[in-house]
Amino acid sequence: MKIAILSLLLSLLALSCNKRPFVSHVEPGDPEFRDNTAFYSFEDLSSPKFAALRSKFQLDTVFHGEQNEFRRMLLLRNWIRTVIHIGDYEESYPGDGFAENILDAGLKGQGYHCGHYMIVQNAVMNSFGYVTRCLGAGPGVKGGPDGHHGINEVWSNQFHKWFLSDAKYNHHFEKNGIPLSALEIRDEYLKNKVADVVLVKGPDRIPIEYDGVADKKGKMVKTTKEDFARTYTWIEWESFNNRFTAWPANADTLSRLNMYADDYFKTHTWIWDNKPHWAYKTNYMVLVDNRKAIEWTPNTISTKVKTDKDGAIIELRSTTPNLKTYQLKELPDGDWNDIPSTIETKLKRDKNELVFRTVNLAGVIGPEHKVTIER
Repeated sequence: MKIAILSLLLSLLALSCNKRPFVSHVEPGDPEFRDNTAFYSFEDLSSPKFAALRSKFQLDTVFHGEQNEFRRMLLLRNWIRTVIHIGDYEESYPGDGFAENILDAGLKGQGYHCGHYMIVQNAVMNSFGYVTRCLGAGPGVKGGPDGHHGINEVWSNQFHKWFLSDAKYNHHFEKNGIPLSALEIRDEYLKNKVADVVLVKGPDRIPIEYDGVADKKGKMVKTTKEDFARTYTWIEWESFNNRFTAWPANADTLSRLNMYADDYFKTHTWIWDNKPHWAYKTNYMVLVDNRKAIEWTPNTISTKVKTDKDGAIIELRSTTPNLKTYQLKELPDGDWNDIPSTIETKLKRDKNELVFRTVNLAGVIGPEHKVTIER
């Protein structure tokens, strides 16, 4: 009798467990999804201009079989620096703003300044599907130094963040092994003159305390890590990100500049060529109050999950330029499969672990987004 009662109680307990509702949660370590609200017109990876650029300059050979995404980016940047030598004081700069023409002239010995490196790096990185944008920066100090520097930020799927990549000097900044964005460099400079930051050069990320910059007479002048970081006191981002595929038709829109309007911006003035930056009091200066709008997160995913007694409807959202497909893998041993942005799935067990990711037209894979659905 006691055994029968115990068996009945266990059966009732099991039944009640099966009736418990499912709940879902996202892996705590997943990259934050930040929507894009401030940037427009991304490069079209289906444009034949990208295939032509890769083919003409045999860019695939730059990798030498390298599989690590971040190192691939650094190898591409290093290649640009080997093709084009620095020529800040040339009499003229042939190429008319076309990346291909600049590379052609660079291979023949023509030197270029930072803005040309920015144009080329934007084209080369985007040609492999790496979301890249063009920036201008400067120290903006009244009485000097002032001036302007053209660079790029590239979205790293590996590190889940933007990092500043300077093709002219073939270097970037890191803190604790993590590459820094332009705003993060600015933070560190304003905090303590980048005392906690390392400047690294080349694909091997060799730490350096200074780099050589030639003056008008060709004499090499040491520029310190702090001097380079001071350049990012003021930063502008091109609002329209289709410089390569739409140039020169988009020349005017490229002058529309996003600027982060924090307290420092509001209480100081960007000095450029001994006077306030040309975009002040024009429609070309676009003030962005929300830092997350500047540091939006391409290729990441946000999910909305609705469950019932034995299944779930999952809606996916991502701001991925040139999105080709979403993919899903069910843990522990499922394969990756293409899926639409909304799926209905049966829940096979009390704990279901689903991993999602984006893939763009170049085959670049975004950061993984894990959803756990359990009773």
